[in-house]
Amino acid sequence: MSTLYKTSDQCATSGQYAFKKYVDGTTTPSPTQEERVIPLTRGETFPPIRSCNKAAYWSLLRAT
Repeated sequence: MSTLYKTSDQCATSGQYAFKKYVDGTTTPSPTQEERVIPLTRGETFPPIRSCNKAAYWSLLRAT
């Protein structure tokens, strides 16, 4: 199983991160297509899903 990172965690590895689920356990609303995979640079903070301002879990798809 891959490591999950949540909104407000600091990114340790630059790369592309995929939305996995909401921290509160809900399933709606769905993130927009642009929010499903995001680029992050080491030191940046994992964001909420901006369209609904909900905390999320993310996983690394590929390091850059």
